[in-house]
Amino acid sequence: MPLFWRISLFNSVVLIAATALLLGPVTVSTPVLLTEAAILTVGLVVILVANVVLLRIGLGPLRQLARAMTTTDLLRPRVRPEVDGDGEIAELITTFNTMLDRLEAERALSAARTLSAQESERHRVAQELYDEVGQTLAAVLLDLKRVADQAPDEVREQLSQVQETTRASLDEIRRIARRLLPGVLEELGLSSALRSLSDEFTGPSLTVRHDLAAGLPALGDNADLVLYRVAQEGLTNAARHSGARLVTLTLERAGDAVELRVRDDGRGFDGSGDTAEGAGIRGMRERALLIGADLSVGPVRGGGTEVRLTVPVGDRVADRVG
Repeated sequence: MPLFWRISLFNSVVLIAATALLLGPVTVSTPVLLTEAAILTVGLVVILVANVVLLRIGLGPLRQLARAMTTTDLLRPRVRPEVDGDGEIAELITTFNTMLDRLEAERALSAARTLSAQESERHRVAQELYDEVGQTLAAVLLDLKRVADQAPDEVREQLSQVQETTRASLDEIRRIARRLLPGVLEELGLSSALRSLSDEFTGPSLTVRHDLAAGLPALGDNADLVLYRVAQEGLTNAARHSGARLVTLTLERAGDAVELRVRDDGRGFDGSGDTAEGAGIRGMRERALLIGADLSVGPVRGGGTEVRLTVPVGDRVADRVG
């Protein structure tokens, strides 16, 4: 029976019973006797308690639904509210769950298109850096070398310094292009790409250690790209924001999934206040959704932050990037 009719029926029964008592043989003395006052008080309390209990039981699923509404985040899928109650309440919860499914699907599709456009733009920019800027600087280096060979000794040293600066700029452009377009990922696979990525971030102030298990199951090009980009973002955050000295990059099998972990020994991250999630972490969450993976970012015992991406191996959500 719908909640509206249940409440109406209960209140109607109470009113009919009260009216029957008033019209029946039951009388109230004037002044009211103590026993009569006690009976009336008990009856009123029983009616109020019964009404409160009925409303609490009937409206309980609505409180659960309200909590779900205030905590829902499309980037963090969680268990849907359980369909409880009868009639309109059950229909409302079912409609809410259906709406969440539709919104998550639409967001995933929109994110897939956005990330696909980003990857295409990165590919274009990387190619231009390689083909245009890189070749131009390479030609400048050759011209400088030819001029330096013919220049007098007092000018040759200055030209040599210009050559070194140009060569360093060319190396930096190539490094940026490799980050934009991880060619090693397509050519040699995920493990080799992650090793190369670890080497790129290793420097005087930061050490990146990697532990990459062998014989991992194939996940598909899109999943490999998501794993690579999440590792890249995790290392970037550790290098720029955490003040870490050591970062450990791990890729291993975890039951029916492949798990990527990027752990640093920096200041830590708790997802609130000044360390609230930024565009980088939200981008990682969107990428994780595209392949049906779970992403967690948070502090670890002993200090530092860990980024954990778990990609199911079995019945995964279809890849939608690209």
